[in-house]
Amino acid sequence: MFNEIDSKKAVLDSKRPLDKEALNNLKKYFDVDLTYNSNAIEGNTLTITETKVILEDGITIGKGKSLREHLEVINHKEAIDYIDDIVSRDIDISERVIRDLHYIILKSIDNKNAGQYRTTNVLISGSAHRAVEHFYVKEKMNDLVNWYKENKDTMHPIQLAAEFHFKFVYIHPFIDGNGRSARLLMNLILMRNGYPITVIRNVDREDYMKALEEASTKNYLNHFVKIVTDAVHRSLDTYLYLINN
Repeated sequence: MFNEIDSKKAVLDSKRPLDKEALNNLKKYFDVDLTYNSNAIEGNTLTITETKVILEDGITIGKGKSLREHLEVINHKEAIDYIDDIVSRDIDISERVIRDLHYIILKSIDNKNAGQYRTTNVLISGSAHRAVEHFYVKEKMNDLVNWYKENKDTMHPIQLAAEFHFKFVYIHPFIDGNGRSARLLMNLILMRNGYPITVIRNVDREDYMKALEEASTKNYLNHFVKIVTDAVHRSLDTYLYLINN
């Protein structure tokens, strides 16, 4: 599954260090693309153009858009910057990193729960999966970080990132913001391994949710890993297009 991606990544790696102007262009593009798509998957109604205006021009969108939707855009961009900083300083995933990332995603939206593991049980809308009971969350998150450490040097980075994403949402450690956190943590793993930032598109939301449900209820991850793999292909193609022109 990963042979073609490995070939594309080898081409990208051969071009390093990448041109600073190209990197800045890619950064702006993916800040908007990832923020729009990740928020849209969770129900945010801001368009990609409105997301761009908020992030790049600092303009507030008017009638019909809530303060929460604006904050989701601003916070998500800050969360991407946090991931970039973590990668640049070669800091690995830990429970502290996970909670700090979640705090950024929910700050000023739900300060009480930002960065805090849930203390109540939850039901996941549209899913037959029951998240672990709240008193197991801390234990399961510790297990997840240990699983990551045990597999990070032997598992293909895309398989590792996809499985980590799935295991994270399976636990559902927070009251809100789990999907956004999972997709950013998936990117943290990919970026630490030299892959470009990767976007699960809102147009693929139905397939993405079905694949997660299949992984949760049938313990079959292949479809979900394929969705992540396709997303990495798209990002590599975008990088290669820009640096080859």
